[in-house]
Amino acid sequence: MEGEREHMREHTKVVRIGNVAIGGGNPVAIQSMCNTKTEDVASTVSQILRLERAGCEIIRVAVPTMEAAKALREIRSRIHIPLVADIHFDYRLAIAAMENGADKIRINPGNIGSSDRVRAVVETAKERNIPIRVGVNSGSLEKELLAKYGGVTAEGLVESALQKTAMIEDMGYDNLVISIKSSDVMMCVKAHELIASRTDYPLHVGITEAGTVASGNIKSAVGLGIILHEGIGDTIRVSLTGDPVEEIKSAKLILRTLGLRKGGIEVVSCPTCGRTRIDLIGLANQVESMVTEFDDLDGVKVAVMGCVVNGPGEAREADIGVAGGIGEGLLIKKGEAVRKVPEGELLSVLRGELEEMRRERRK
Repeated sequence: MEGEREHMREHTKVVRIGNVAIGGGNPVAIQSMCNTKTEDVASTVSQILRLERAGCEIIRVAVPTMEAAKALREIRSRIHIPLVADIHFDYRLAIAAMENGADKIRINPGNIGSSDRVRAVVETAKERNIPIRVGVNSGSLEKELLAKYGGVTAEGLVESALQKTAMIEDMGYDNLVISIKSSDVMMCVKAHELIASRTDYPLHVGITEAGTVASGNIKSAVGLGIILHEGIGDTIRVSLTGDPVEEIKSAKLILRTLGLRKGGIEVVSCPTCGRTRIDLIGLANQVESMVTEFDDLDGVKVAVMGCVVNGPGEAREADIGVAGGIGEGLLIKKGEAVRKVPEGELLSVLRGELEEMRRERRK
């Protein structure tokens, strides 16, 4: 079974999106999507740069207007990761997006219009060798497939996606990525299992409309965890209603938990109890955000514990940690208490220790 799982991701077709290669056993790439107005170049660029720092590797923006399509040129010149244009309904926007520097376009051929309009998009992509992501969502399934399968089903999603890829192949183009998304987690899992056995195009995987940071993370972790563990998926997006940076944090953690991504710091923290005398919840969240700046410290574990009763013991397996007291905490290194630190200085002390680790590794 393990060999079969590896086989799927190892043997998908390699597609280049700007300077990022996906498929063919390349690392699973992390995507997100801006929630800014693409026409607002300054805001969009600012958000993309934040996402880059968080670890985003491919970014998608909505292109609902010609002004947004033309804004891509300036946006593209000011960022460092591939830019994907998300197009619906108007084939002219897809063409304009490619003419203005999009590294990839996402379309649903079913809502672009006539075959002539789809062909016009495909011809422009072919001229520029720009990949097309063929996207099918449970909310956009064709009426005939809804009737055939008695509603939205995994089989219907797969049939729709393969029909659309076949349409583009018949137009002489195969630089394609496929995505089939549903907000129903287990339907999404089944759909990916079905399509992975029927195509070698790389798959972009996500649970669409997953929800808020709380509920969306759970649904995404379950769905993406199953799909990725089965060897399926070449790029992922954790779709959350919130700051897109949260999507990147979650995607990185999912990949690391599955052993598909190395690097970065692991934070462990206790669930708190009546012995806790510091703001452990606030501190743990601050530590988790802070350590994203230290992705080069591969394999380092940081423990954030609530009390001095079990804290030192629980932190023994960590490289560094803190255990809370009354308005203060113990700084712990390799299971040994080093010194007491006022509560308000715990975060800065941990940062200083991590900076020292970085300096030691670079010597």
